[in-house]
Amino acid sequence: MITSTANAKVKRLAGLQKKKRLREEEGIFLAEGLRMFREVPKDRLCEVYVSEAFYKKEKTALENVLEGTGIRPEFLSDHVYEHVSDTKTPQGVLCVIKRREGRLDEMLGDRCPFLLVLDNLQDPGNVGTILRTAEGAGVTGVILGRDSADIYNPKTIRSTMGSVYRVPFCYAEDIPGVLDRINGAGITTFAAHLEGKLDYDEPDYRKPCAFLIGNEGNGLRDETAEKAEEYIRIPMLGQVESLNAAIAASVLMFEAARQRRR
Repeated sequence: MITSTANAKVKRLAGLQKKKRLREEEGIFLAEGLRMFREVPKDRLCEVYVSEAFYKKEKTALENVLEGTGIRPEFLSDHVYEHVSDTKTPQGVLCVIKRREGRLDEMLGDRCPFLLVLDNLQDPGNVGTILRTAEGAGVTGVILGRDSADIYNPKTIRSTMGSVYRVPFCYAEDIPGVLDRINGAGITTFAAHLEGKLDYDEPDYRKPCAFLIGNEGNGLRDETAEKAEEYIRIPMLGQVESLNAAIAASVLMFEAARQRRR
């Protein structure tokens, strides 16, 4: 059992929690909590760290998940686990997981693509919530601009509630260029935009479609918005001009999901 925060493995974990560059260099991300542990794809699981308290309470769950993986958990004293945890109330289990991103070509080649394009979203919680909602709505792929929040940020990972394991996603250096490819593939692009003439529930989303969601404070950049084939809006009552980016994305995704259930 590791009982010192000066231990090399502990220092590495603390660095991986805080530094995007270190996570990129190793090609991994960290996920904490019992749910994230239970749902982790076993073929991508690299390392597992558990606290004393977690082992006493969840020994059976630990053994069930790790069965057949060949992975032996590292045990940390409770105070050491708190030192490496990114949460205020740690559940006591932390996984190191291999990254696996989707490919744009595969997303465009889906039978009836239902895509989400995130342009310069900055809040990790928003990105994570959108990914989780995307799974629930049946989105087939999420494309993020390279300047969007890091999907492997620990806060983003927590917000996905496991959807990061299952929803295809990829980063793109050139979002306008990606939109040219999407449009060229016969996928109708819809921009959530204050200048939208159509209410969001008017278009037909049963055909291949993609929603463009912009920055929390500034919306879509002009060079991104001008690539959209249709501008849509969510009608507002009172003095509200717009919704939080994750809420707006959810409204659009579930309208498309509703139509696709017909």
